[in-house]
Amino acid sequence: MISAAAVLFALLGTPLFVVISALALISFFRGGIDLTVVFIEMSRLAETPTLTAIPLFAFTGFLLAESGAAQRFVRVSETLLSWLPGGLAIMALCACALLTAFTGASGMTIVAVGGLLYKALKQKGYAENFTLGLLTTSGSLGLLFPPSLALILYGVVSGTPIDLLFVAGLPPGLLLVVALSVYCYVIGRRQTAARTIPWSAAEALTALRDSCWELLLPVVVVGGIYSGVIAVSEAAALSALYVFVVEVFVHREISLRQLPDIMRQTMVLVGSIIIILGAAFAYTNYMIDAEIPNRLLDYMRDHVSSRFLFLLLLNLFLLAVGCLIDMFSALVVVVPLVLPIASSYGVDPVHLGIIFLVNLEIGYSTPPVGLNLFIASARFERPVLQLYWASLPFLLILLAALVVITYVPQLSLFAVSD
Repeated sequence: MISAAAVLFALLGTPLFVVISALALISFFRGGIDLTVVFIEMSRLAETPTLTAIPLFAFTGFLLAESGAAQRFVRVSETLLSWLPGGLAIMALCACALLTAFTGASGMTIVAVGGLLYKALKQKGYAENFTLGLLTTSGSLGLLFPPSLALILYGVVSGTPIDLLFVAGLPPGLLLVVALSVYCYVIGRRQTAARTIPWSAAEALTALRDSCWELLLPVVVVGGIYSGVIAVSEAAALSALYVFVVEVFVHREISLRQLPDIMRQTMVLVGSIIIILGAAFAYTNYMIDAEIPNRLLDYMRDHVSSRFLFLLLLNLFLLAVGCLIDMFSALVVVVPLVLPIASSYGVDPVHLGIIFLVNLEIGYSTPPVGLNLFIASARFERPVLQLYWASLPFLLILLAALVVITYVPQLSLFAVSD
């Protein structure tokens, strides 16, 4: 009864942290447990060492989104790939993936570069539905690339080392980009209107020179973490400082007067994540005390005997979650329930995290209520039904890649195995 009421309030638009906090308080009260345990669990969240990485990487993403970095990414990609059939479309994939990796929000990517890329692709002669489907599904393509907030949040919730997740996410993330790039190449060869242009070394060098500061950022962050020189939280601080200096003092595209508003936007996002995390941690402890994960595990063992079938059902469930619930809410609510069940079937927590995030990526563009579909519909002023059909070929390719990622765990784990 309580769960049904919570779902109803959530559907009516009640903030998720209010719903989860209420569930925790009511559940502990009915169990005769002192309610201060909820606030103790919330305070414990502040002691999580990697938590500081979330606001710092979010601030980095907002700085990049407010600057002209997206346009420079587009230009350098276009000059490097202009000779290749479908090169502009492949460039759009890479630019969206890179921006999403740093902003951690697919909607921000579609809004920030969607208009620019849509116009460029149309001018090149790409069909409208292909262009719409490409930009809609590419909006969440970078969630597996460091320093994705989704990877960090999964690490915090599941207790998985974030540096391992950063390494594990690279091969599956590249698989998704390459699979879609092959499709773009095929379309580029078929569409005679989307002709290639000769490669110009001078233009490429100019574009690289203009973008060199931003292009060095992944090298600084990822290289520092993988080399063991800096921890994830230190890398987050370094990236925020680096981008601040580059965009404010080098490119001078962000004024000091704009910083308070950018900080406010960052804190609104981070504040909502931390509040949801605190409430969810408290409610998760209640569910553990009530042995709810154990009951779910017993049910799965009674009805699902094979690991193959479990992974299939897990993907179907997570696709529905990604379609219906925003990324951060899905991570903090669903991961604690799924993690012990997946472990009982021999699924490594790192591999589970990659499967989880790929499903969220695809779910964002999955009809009928994938978030990217509605953001793209508003951004490009097209009916959402048209976005359904436009996204379908890309979704089928991503689903095929998901099968490979799910049933070939070595793709995620070979780089992190001892």
